[in-house]
Amino acid sequence: MGCIARLGLAGLGRMGHFHARNLVGHCPSAELVRVVDLDEARAKQMGAELGVEWSPSVDDILNDPSIDAVVIVVPTPFHADLIERASAAGKHIFCEKPISLDWEPSVRAVQAARSAGVKLQLGFHRRFDPDWNAAVDRIRAGELGDVYMFRTSLRDMRTPSIDYIKSSGGFFIDVTIHDFDNARWMVGEIDEVWAQGAALSDPRIEGIDDIDTALVVLRFDNGALGVADNMRAAGYGYECSTEVIGSRATVRIDNHRRAHIRWLSPGTESTDWVKDFTERYPEAYRAELEDFARAVVDDRAVRVTGEDALAAFVLCKAAEISLHERRPVRLEHYVEDGRVKYEIAK
Repeated sequence: MGCIARLGLAGLGRMGHFHARNLVGHCPSAELVRVVDLDEARAKQMGAELGVEWSPSVDDILNDPSIDAVVIVVPTPFHADLIERASAAGKHIFCEKPISLDWEPSVRAVQAARSAGVKLQLGFHRRFDPDWNAAVDRIRAGELGDVYMFRTSLRDMRTPSIDYIKSSGGFFIDVTIHDFDNARWMVGEIDEVWAQGAALSDPRIEGIDDIDTALVVLRFDNGALGVADNMRAAGYGYECSTEVIGSRATVRIDNHRRAHIRWLSPGTESTDWVKDFTERYPEAYRAELEDFARAVVDDRAVRVTGEDALAAFVLCKAAEISLHERRPVRLEHYVEDGRVKYEIAK
């Protein structure tokens, strides 16, 4: 292994374009050598734009011995199978969340990567954002003291298309999964989930048995409480904020500006506001790919594992049960082979 990891990227939808451009321009430890998409014209256009090889077949990545790793940004139903195929080919893997919309394929994919001895990193980008990392470092150092309360908000500006929502896996897996991972990372393991939800922005969402607004109450195993509020249609912009209250201090993360200025005019004060996650998290998305490439080059563990993805998936399923059965749902978590595993309590 040299000082740069050679990567192929599969899937050139919105996030695929975003990751590909970051790999070429902002990740010094990575070299993007090939992009792949079933849409041959799309693959050709992106290959030409970035100056890399392109093709319509992922086999051209998996069968190339010079490629060290694959970045998986194909539609979610194809994640798990591609993780298994990449593992069998000996490629390290970065995959957007979730691994799958179903439990069994998710477990098989994680086991395949583990058995093959390849690295599997999931795209929980908040773990790489400078603001969140600064907060977690000080929490880990004991400056916050005992955690009493965790509060987080994740709100999109407008509802996506109904076709997207139909294929998203449901509100909790599409949206709240990030907050569940963030809660575990910042505070600790979760013992109980209690969810409430409603479909308010578009009547068609209720018609497909989904929601667009949710409140989720958490109870952590250290005794702390938590609450997450999530919305698909906040209207004013994109918000992703978190607050952790402790016995010694409180930390708040709520930077949503493109420019750090206040505009003052007669009788008013205004600031700008980001419209989506790509504007809020440019550094985090670059950092997660750079860190993955460094893990490949340095042969070290990745910072967000397949087991982290499985834990977040179980918490999403617990929230779904809570919503539909209108009750709190208990979780069991335990360590096996050095990895935390989650189950819904009987």
